[in-house]
Amino acid sequence: MTFRTEKDPLGEKQVPAEALYGIQTLRAAENFPISGLMPLPGFVDAVVMIKRSAAETHRETGRLDAGHAAAIITAADEVLGGQHRDQFIVDPYQAGAGTSHNMNCNEVLANRSNEILGFDRGTYSPIHPNDHVNMAQSTNDVIPTAMRLATLLALPKLLDAMDGLAASFMAKAVEFDKVMKSGRTHLQDATPIRLGQEFGAYGRTVARHRAKLKQASKWLLPMNIGGSAVGTGLNVEPEYPALMVKHLRALTGLDVEVAEDRIQLMQSMGDIATFSGAFRAFVLDLCKIADDIRLLASGPRTGLAEIILPAVQPGSSIMPGKINPSIAEMVNQVCYQAIGLDTTVAMAAKAGELELNVMMPVITHNIVFGVEIVANAVRVFDERCIAGITADAEQCAYWLERSPALVTALMPKIGYGEAAKLSKEALATGKTVKQLVTDKKVLEGAELDDVLNLRAMTEIGVPGGGKGVPLGG
Repeated sequence: MTFRTEKDPLGEKQVPAEALYGIQTLRAAENFPISGLMPLPGFVDAVVMIKRSAAETHRETGRLDAGHAAAIITAADEVLGGQHRDQFIVDPYQAGAGTSHNMNCNEVLANRSNEILGFDRGTYSPIHPNDHVNMAQSTNDVIPTAMRLATLLALPKLLDAMDGLAASFMAKAVEFDKVMKSGRTHLQDATPIRLGQEFGAYGRTVARHRAKLKQASKWLLPMNIGGSAVGTGLNVEPEYPALMVKHLRALTGLDVEVAEDRIQLMQSMGDIATFSGAFRAFVLDLCKIADDIRLLASGPRTGLAEIILPAVQPGSSIMPGKINPSIAEMVNQVCYQAIGLDTTVAMAAKAGELELNVMMPVITHNIVFGVEIVANAVRVFDERCIAGITADAEQCAYWLERSPALVTALMPKIGYGEAAKLSKEALATGKTVKQLVTDKKVLEGAELDDVLNLRAMTEIGVPGGGKGVPLGG
């Protein structure tokens, strides 16, 4: 390997001759050998989009030579097109604010721009990382803008996956509408419910969270680019913020807007925390749904076994024929990870002092990574699990017939106390509630059929029709 010598305010270092990054990036790589992870592609994209938009803006105002701006734009387009990705090497766990990542992007674009113009890497002439690529910018307004852009750009994949999952649940709600089963509360037998009603509730839960996430994302649309070091806009032309937003809109397709108060968006990560909180709420429900799917599929002989999951892989290295709820288990694990990521976002959002939250790198990594892995998990859950679920209607009917909770339908006729006696006797004798009611002639004929109509028990109303009969009447 050959090297070139570069200088910065701390002195000289040998940088690999073929590297597009420079001395400040190299120092960061040496300072922060923490996780072995590279920056998320979405974070790289967001910063490079800002650099590209800045070059366009400064070309428009005349502050940057048109030829130099064109070279920066070309270099940025190469990165956004997938090139030079191995040149972004700063660990997500780095110095505060994200200066290292910002300079990594500045150096890569400067070196590639100079190369486009016919100059060598490492010369930083005619285009300098700080003076030209970072013109009118500070890490302190670039990274807050980038974290919001990266989150917004990651979100559609999650929203699309949620749409698919909700639709699959609603399709199963229709398919399973006639499947009667025992409800369960406290993991104990409860009054009847239709399997379709359970799945419809899952679908509506996902749909409600999708709407909430979309609403929370609107908090991220104001951009604080143009705030410079502390939000006041030192060294920034007055027209710069609006032009930056114009170019970012065109580049991303997002309805980003000029921030009302750039100081506020530099100090506070409340908008990211708000979005992350909505994200966490969805993850909690998603985890609950995965738990339910595993429980409903438990068995096949010693569990509930009310639904059958698609077999996606052998379930055991030692027990032949065993099939596990592998996809739902994966979803649970992703959810646990995402909850931890949100906790990190919350702690880091709280940690900013005075004019800057320096914990932005870890906030960005966690929220974007969380959205990405949950989006993937939701899509796989939908396609490889929920869409292929079948119902075991006979097993559902078996458990329902034996449920002592069916006595609840008798309460308007015989009262709570008598109904409780029947429930205990059913458990003690092994007889069904209907058998006991028939044997004891508590109700007979059409009245018995009306009161113990299982389908009717799954809809609002009083068993047997009407408004119910006053006890003793």
